Parts: sequence; C-alpha cells; structure tokens
Amino acid sequence: MQGIEMKLDAFDFVIPDDLIALRPVYPREQARMLVIAPEGSLSLRDHHVGDLPDFLRAGDCLVVNDTRVIPARLTAVRRSRGQGGRIDVTLHKREGADLWLAFVRPAKKLISGDQLDFQPLSGESTQSDDQALSACVLEKREAGEVLLQFSHQGADLDHALLHYGTMPLPPYIAARRSEDQEDERDYQTVFAKLQGAVAAPTAGLHFTPDLLARLKEKGVSIVTVTLHVGAGTFLPVKVEDITEHKMHAEWGEIDQHTADQLNHCRQAGGRIVAVGTTSLRVMESAVQEDGTFVPFAQDTSIFITPGYRFKAVDVLFSNFHLPRSTLFMLVSAFAGLGTMHRAYQHAMASNYRFYSYGDACLLFRAPDNGMSGA
Repeated sequence: MQGIEMKLDAFDFVIPDDLIALRPVYPREQARMLVIAPEGSLSLRDHHVGDLPDFLRAGDCLVVNDTRVIPARLTAVRRSRGQGGRIDVTLHKREGADLWLAFVRPAKKLISGDQLDFQPLSGESTQSDDQALSACVLEKREAGEVLLQFSHQGADLDHALLHYGTMPLPPYIAARRSEDQEDERDYQTVFAKLQGAVAAPTAGLHFTPDLLARLKEKGVSIVTVTLHVGAGTFLPVKVEDITEHKMHAEWGEIDQHTADQLNHCRQAGGRIVAVGTTSLRVMESAVQEDGTFVPFAQDTSIFITPGYRFKAVDVLFSNFHLPRSTLFMLVSAFAGLGTMHRAYQHAMASNYRFYSYGDACLLFRAPDNGMSGA
C-alpha cells in the first residue's frame, strides 16, 4: 500500500440532506444508474437501472446475494436490579440457535447477567409466559456490543422476532421518518431467501422480475451467493489511519455448485458482475490466488481499501455510499479513489438520490486494480 493515501480524510465528502432518498422509486429499475468507466480518460454516463442489459454481454455472470432481512430492531426493559428502563436492541450477527450479538443503547445501563424482557409490537396481543421473549446478557463488549442468549431458539426465535422486531432501517432514514409497512416490502430484495441479514444488500433492491428476464434473454447467468449483512456495515470509521479499523465479521457462503458456475464463467471468457459490495466481499473471500473459486462457509471480515488486488470480480453494480465509510473505501479500491470522488461530485451535481433507497452506479474495475486516481 506504499504511496497510497490511507488517511480517513481522503474518503470524505458532503452529501446534501435533500439527496438522501427516504423512499425508493417505482418501478425499481427506473432508478438512475451512473456508468463509471475508468479506462483511459474518465467516462461518466447517465442511464437508468433498466439499461443494465445494454452494458452486459452473453456469458457474463450476475452474482446476487440471497440473504433475507429479519426484523432485527427490538425494544426491551431490563428486569430487576432496581430500576428498569428502556433498552434499544439491534441484532447484528447470529452466533448460535439462541445466541445473537447485538448493539444496545444505552449500553452503560447493562452488565453481564442482566435479564431483558422484550416488548411486543404495538397492537400485538399479550403473549403468554411461554411465548414471551426475553434474553440474558452473557457478555458485554466494546462500543455498545453485547452477546445475548434468548429464551427461544432456532425457528421459534425467528418466529418470535416477527412479533417483537421491526425492520432495521439505516440510521440516515430512521432519523428522519418511522419504519412502516411499505418498508417490509421495499427493504427486501427479490432474491431474499435465507434469513439472517439485519441490513439489506441494497444494490439488489433495484432488480425486478422484468429486468431479470431481460438479462437472461441477453445470455447473462444469475448466480446466487449468501452474505448475512450485519449492522456493523453502518458503523463509522473513527480511526485516522484506516488500516487500524476493525471490521465486524459477517457470515458468508458459496456452495460447490456456485463455485463451479463462477469458475466456468471465468474459463469461458465471461465477466463476473457483483450486485453490491456484499456479493463482492464474499466472492473475494472465497477466491484463490489463481482466481479460482472454492466452496466457502464461514465468517468474513475482509476489509478492502485502495491497493487491494481484486481476484474475483470484474464489474460492480452498487448503490452510492456514505462518506468515510468502509463501503466507499471498497468502491474506491475497485475503480480508483480519484475516479470515485469525481463520479460522486457528478452525481450530486446531477441530483442523483443517495444511499439505500437511492440510485445506483455501474463500475468497471480499474486496470491497475483500483490504484488509479488515488
């Protein structure tokens, strides 16, 4: 990484509040798409997501994340130890059938051994004792993180969360409006299958059955991987030297069949197109030094910054990301830091909509693996 600026300020910019999307556009493929091609002189072209088939070709593999967002935001009351008090809980990573890591506020009120009684959603009927949801604080960690052991486990716990949890909208949306029934539809991709995410793989939110049908007609294969997105994706980077930032681990999986599909695509001369940084991260975790894929089923805390040598992904379809975030660092590694700054300035000047419910961009990997323009 010698010669590459790795200070946090290098990834800073200011997004006007009125460009932060609070609702998606309909139909979803009508969202705008900024095509960013770094070859030679920088090329920025304004399109729509529905134009994506025009930029892919027969033999390419479009790789999507099939994780499903769970209702991960909960409200609890601390039991005993004198006064109770409301505790806000956001689940972020499953550790076992009845175990979850979670971020809590206010964390200073809790100690290991505390019992939390969760409050059912407004309008829910009173739960019987055997249906009531509670948890014990097994460990208290740094930055408001705790390990919780729930009174339910497995599928019973998943079902209970439907009665106690709400959709975990990103902080920049939740601070400006409340979650509602529309979000139960809008904050879930058409690929959502395996429960476990506490944040949506938002690039996938743009896809519709019609767009997928047109991609398949073009000869593009749709390949599925899994990365259960954690709430840590929204945590700000606070260290000035970004190499000191600690990524939260997330569970990822690529099975043998998928690895074979990806290897065949590469061997046949097709491009691997990642839908979102989550798909990219799990593929870069599973790929070998020679560019071949192997099955993968474990945690990954891969942290991609300028200077990283990409081995798995050729094209990236992504939303616009927050300043000073690990995700903006990733796209800067992929297409070039200078390229991404210029692209984001263009997007702001052109009134693109930002973040989870916003518009998208299509990135082609920089010839020198993301170091150009840095």
